[in-house]
Amino acid sequence: MLEIGTIGKSKGKKAILLGSGELGKEIAIELQRLGVEVIACDKYPNAPAMQVAHKHYIVSMLDGKKLREIITTEKPNFIIPEVEAIATKTLMELEKEGYNVIPTANATFLTMNREGIRRLAAEQLGIKTSPYRFAATEEEFEAAVKEIGIPCVVKPIMSSSGHGQSVIKSESDIKNSWNIAQEGGRAGAGKVIVEGFVKFDYEITLLTVRHIGGTSFLEPIGHYQKDGDYQESWQPQPMNPIVLKKAQQIAEKITTALGGRGIFGVEMFVQGDEVIFSEVSPRPHDTGMVTMISQDLSEFALHARAILGLPIPNIAFHGPSASKAVVVEGETEDITFSGLEDALSLEDTSIRIFGKPYISGHRRMAVLLARANSVDEARKKVQQMAGCIKVEVK
Repeated sequence: MLEIGTIGKSKGKKAILLGSGELGKEIAIELQRLGVEVIACDKYPNAPAMQVAHKHYIVSMLDGKKLREIITTEKPNFIIPEVEAIATKTLMELEKEGYNVIPTANATFLTMNREGIRRLAAEQLGIKTSPYRFAATEEEFEAAVKEIGIPCVVKPIMSSSGHGQSVIKSESDIKNSWNIAQEGGRAGAGKVIVEGFVKFDYEITLLTVRHIGGTSFLEPIGHYQKDGDYQESWQPQPMNPIVLKKAQQIAEKITTALGGRGIFGVEMFVQGDEVIFSEVSPRPHDTGMVTMISQDLSEFALHARAILGLPIPNIAFHGPSASKAVVVEGETEDITFSGLEDALSLEDTSIRIFGKPYISGHRRMAVLLARANSVDEARKKVQQMAGCIKVEVK
């Protein structure tokens, strides 16, 4: 039986977030609602989750020595990675010493880079993926492009939100794509994956929850990306029931192999009746922010319940919904939002302003949420909301 005592006392529960962005902020809030003490870690001060956490540390997630010092000092009940680039060797060591890494240290290791998860899915589990090659040098990269063929997609094996990603459409793009990948990796320059260009009808995120009672699936989420970065998502993505079942089987197979408890964002392409695995994140997914308005338990609430070993008897879906990211460009620490009154005058709408303290280049700063009678109506509503919101960058 789970016992949650007073924070700071012997039966109090403590969770440490490794990465404290907008997704981590929502996880922190949901854990706190269940009486858990939250410690937020990130490489810069005043990160979103730090603003609501009980305590915080400023540290690089790749600094294994410093992470170990913090964790062995704090002795958390749960270590919750929220970013891809992280000192997984340290996490694996800590897990062997008895610490609880969510969902598991091995899942974090395999999914922190595209090579680990792709080899697991395609080579060990026999799940259909796009054709791919890995390359560690520019010479290997050129050979990989030749093998896969043009057009193809190039990504660093460690990156997120589209950073370092590009599409090679002709031979003249090869050199530039290599440079983009080397500059965009979360852990600096290094290995890349070259993927065959998949012609698909649509792509989905199938949020999959491994919890004390088994495995549950949320309604499929459709999404639109620009340069590999999420811009809009909607739920449910219309799917043939047979195709949805195939997607669920793939999601269950990959998440079972990864193990542990929590929510996983499984990304897949759909072409006709065929489902092709793309990627998986062992944590809440940015496209899943739509669940903050579409259902009674958001992906963050579900993650918190699963982590704590609490039951998830049902997931009530409230209706067709959509989300739209507010992406802002500039170089500043002074950002002002206005027009919220007009945006929120529309029925069944909500806004989350993340509270990120600065912009350098382009950055996702907020998300707009809407529910309606159909997905099309919900998507139109968030577009209308976007027309109301003004962001001033000084």
